[in-house]
Amino acid sequence: MVVSLDLSDRDKRAALSASAGASFMDEQKKPLIGLSREEMRLVLIEIGVPEKQAKMRTSQIWHWLYVRGVSDFALMANISKVLREMLEESFSIARPEIVEEQISKDGTRKWLMRFPARGAGKPVDIETVYIPEKNRGTLCISSQVGCTLTCTFCHTGTQRMVRNLTSEEILAQLLVAKDRLGDFPDRDTPQGGIAPERVRLVSNIVMMGMGEPLYNFENVKSALLIASDSDGIALSKRRITLSTSGVVPGIYRTGEEIGVALAISLHAVNDELRNELVPINKKYPLKELLDACRNYPGINNARRITFEYVMLKGVNDSLNDAKELARLLKGIPAKINLIPFNPWPGSEHECSDWDQIEKFADFINACGYASPIRRPRGSDIMAACGQLKSESEKMKARERLAMAAMVSGHGDE
Repeated sequence: MVVSLDLSDRDKRAALSASAGASFMDEQKKPLIGLSREEMRLVLIEIGVPEKQAKMRTSQIWHWLYVRGVSDFALMANISKVLREMLEESFSIARPEIVEEQISKDGTRKWLMRFPARGAGKPVDIETVYIPEKNRGTLCISSQVGCTLTCTFCHTGTQRMVRNLTSEEILAQLLVAKDRLGDFPDRDTPQGGIAPERVRLVSNIVMMGMGEPLYNFENVKSALLIASDSDGIALSKRRITLSTSGVVPGIYRTGEEIGVALAISLHAVNDELRNELVPINKKYPLKELLDACRNYPGINNARRITFEYVMLKGVNDSLNDAKELARLLKGIPAKINLIPFNPWPGSEHECSDWDQIEKFADFINACGYASPIRRPRGSDIMAACGQLKSESEKMKARERLAMAAMVSGHGDE
């Protein structure tokens, strides 16, 4: 059963956002979240913090933001009241507005968050998804409002591009998820008393939400370096995956400047079909893309590149496609995620039959590649792969009914 909070009730809406602090993001104030340590040190000096103290104050604020998850300067107990007031006057550490939270029957959660306009004309909405599993919890984060890539099987790609998300807004999705899941330490936990081995509810993050991360490289880089900082949120770079549709120059930069795991939205084994399914292939064809993968820093059998392959009935799911896929990836330490196509109203594609997906997977496995079939998660709340679409582009009622019928039809596969 889908749980969806009723936005017509203002009290419920306020309660939903209570964990996000007393106020929402203020675009009139400079954000502290998303700044590097050096950037934070410099802005503290600008508001009058003595230069000799600025490094220490930066470390204190960093701890409150990313270890304790504080979104109110008043709660920074080891900082003087005078400095807290200076910080409050100049900076924002508030969370975005949570417009809606949905919980799937399988435990998947989806949040619709609202960010300030920042030149876009009006506030913008994005979606973020949390997928709980037995030994980990994965957060799927968006990098853009909308998308420019128009991949034919992706619902998100049907939404117009509005703007890039800032590093603050990318990190805010992680902070909101940790707030809502209770993944920050309790306020009564003493500083220094947080056991490093404590169970994390958000143990992995994937840049696989709305948008193409490598078309927003600098902001994504800043956010991921903060998320992996050992004195803050401290996620291992092995537990952070950036997914791209194939922006080749950005792949090289990702390996050199960020160092996280890489996933490629492949979906086709020849340029002719990939030009149709993933139009960016016309700019960066398969040979260039796979050369970049072969040269990705740090890849080996213990740290493989993930290739995502959506299964489209009669389009890319034959055994000949499987043979060509294995040939293309020869020499690349790789895992192949087979993704049953997730339906959405207006799509021209159908999901491959389940027995065909299994035959495809068996062949790839026999060639020496792990090829797990990604079981759809959160499809009843449109949180599955390729289904995210911000409330900025609302579906009509008949489209929602059509989606529900599609999901119901695939639910037992």
